[in-house]
Amino acid sequence: MAFTLPLPAPRSPSDGEGVARWYAHELGWATARGNAGGPVELLTGLRFDVLELPAAAGFAVLGRLGGRGPVALAGSRMRLLVAAGSADELPGLLDWLDWGGIALDLVALGAGDRMAAPVPPGWSGSGSPDAVSWLRPPEPGREVEPTLAAVSAVAGGAGAPCLVRLVDAAASECHRVRLLGAYRTQRLASS
Repeated sequence: MAFTLPLPAPRSPSDGEGVARWYAHELGWATARGNAGGPVELLTGLRFDVLELPAAAGFAVLGRLGGRGPVALAGSRMRLLVAAGSADELPGLLDWLDWGGIALDLVALGAGDRMAAPVPPGWSGSGSPDAVSWLRPPEPGREVEPTLAAVSAVAGGAGAPCLVRLVDAAASECHRVRLLGAYRTQRLASS
């Protein structure tokens, strides 16, 4: 009687090493592993920063401004990739646009921060509703920087939205989402 040991299943291309390798080789983006060997994370502040906002606000911003830069979706949160250094500009821009001091659900990730790496385009994902996925993926073999919103359209490249316009639209839509949520809560409480 022959005894055979079961072989481990082949690794899926979406394993952490494969994902990290794809980001490094296809896009030239730096990656790291989360705590205790957790999921792959993209290092922000090097090639891009991230504006994170409620998905409802993000979809409204995309409808208003369009744009070409990569956009990721993580559950109820949207992540818009913007030019590196933009996270440092956010507080000053919000003040200048008269949004300073208003509670907005708008967060910037920049130098020293990380975001969970979406499964590369065309790869099968985890299927989890909270899994990060590309809504508008980066294109391998093309520089992503010219498509990212920057302080001036010249810095971002032709067709890239101006960071000031993007932040103003994002703040406005975040405020709208917050007010609609408060209104719905008030209506439910009074019913």
